[in-house]
Amino acid sequence: MKYQLTDEPINVTDVMNKVIQREAGAVTLFVGTVRELTDGKKTLYLIYEAYKEMAVKKLAQIGSEIQEKWDGADVAITHRTGRLDISDIAVVIAVSTPHRYDAYEANRYAIERIKEIVPIWKKEHWENGEEWIGNQLETVRYPSGGPKEGIE
Repeated sequence: MKYQLTDEPINVTDVMNKVIQREAGAVTLFVGTVRELTDGKKTLYLIYEAYKEMAVKKLAQIGSEIQEKWDGADVAITHRTGRLDISDIAVVIAVSTPHRYDAYEANRYAIERIKEIVPIWKKEHWENGEEWIGNQLETVRYPSGGPKEGIE
């Protein structure tokens, strides 16, 4: 599957191999990891949750959008859920295109669209507390976990 959520560690090479094609002159990878410091707070670990069926559909939608915008593009996206420790890989985006510039642009487009439309949220655990962050743009808070029905 080119678009998936997993609760297992992500193998970057496996995701990349999904987009290798003879016509491609470039493959770009975005590997998002869990960072230790966020806004001056020391993170201990994160918990990602998602509305799985919709999240996979939205990841596929992003892939389709990229294929429409960049001729010859191929895309694979894997996002992890569950508990992630510092430096764990949270998301891998692989994009191949005939030319490198398009691969870079399409990959950046993918991560920004994930944050805009994919129903994945996280709970940050710090040394001095924890908080459900909400949507990935951090514009909507979900104090008790995922969104309430009817709220994006």
